[in-house]
Amino acid sequence: MSRPFRFAVNMLDIGTAAEWRQKCRRAEALGYDVILVPDHLGMPAPFPSLVAAAEATERPRVGTFVLNAGFYSPALLAREVATTDRLTGGRLELGLGTGYVKAEHDAAGLPFGSPRERVDRLERTITELKRLLDDPEHAPRPAQSPQPPLLLGGNGNRVLRLSARHADIAAFTGGIVGADGALRLTTPDELDERVAAYHSFAADRTAPVELNYLVQHVTPGPDRHAAARGFAPDTPGLTDDELLSHPALLSGTTKDMAEQLLAHRERYGFSYYTVLEPALDAFAPVIEELRGA
Repeated sequence: MSRPFRFAVNMLDIGTAAEWRQKCRRAEALGYDVILVPDHLGMPAPFPSLVAAAEATERPRVGTFVLNAGFYSPALLAREVATTDRLTGGRLELGLGTGYVKAEHDAAGLPFGSPRERVDRLERTITELKRLLDDPEHAPRPAQSPQPPLLLGGNGNRVLRLSARHADIAAFTGGIVGADGALRLTTPDELDERVAAYHSFAADRTAPVELNYLVQHVTPGPDRHAAARGFAPDTPGLTDDELLSHPALLSGTTKDMAEQLLAHRERYGFSYYTVLEPALDAFAPVIEELRGA
């Protein structure tokens, strides 16, 4: 039986305090299940933004999508997580990743490291964070017991192994970092292989976890082939058919996009979808179409 859908919006800007509250309330009114905040320099600080989002709303959960592990010491992160979980009434979902923007680490005066070093750092952060939050003597205590749900984002084998061992939510991305450091969009077949790899690593889990996917573009309109041609300059190497069947790129009518998400859930197992803030309104009719599916 398929897991029910959940939908999140990743907010990129807060504006004023009043504008932030209004945007969060709008996301709630449009049916979003989770309000997320990324972790990039030049964007809002995640934890105070999430506390304010929870105060402005009643139903949605709130989360980080995703924290750069290299920005935080585990002890300080445990304090932030526990405090934020308490102040949001136990609505926090903690998203963690390795970080992929070297310039941000340089600007913060923090080491970036090789891919191996970044995954090692992520693993140490997860292990120490769990140890701290599992300790009944840790203060403050999170509202959720023993700790908020953990989302891990990434497509590489080592991160997928960490997700298989530790995550409540495994988040896949459409991008692969090439040898030149540039991001390119995976093909649907490559994504199939990454999901299959995750399932092989998670074969010993007693219950399946939730699988998340980040939708990069939402393009409403009657002509899906025109939308594919619009995506093509930014997605070299993919055919129109691959673009039309890619979960990172939704296009067409509301019914078209709903059918795409149903097909992606069937093919990949993705039931938890995140869209970026610019798609907040455009994606809302799809949420309504799929509510309860």
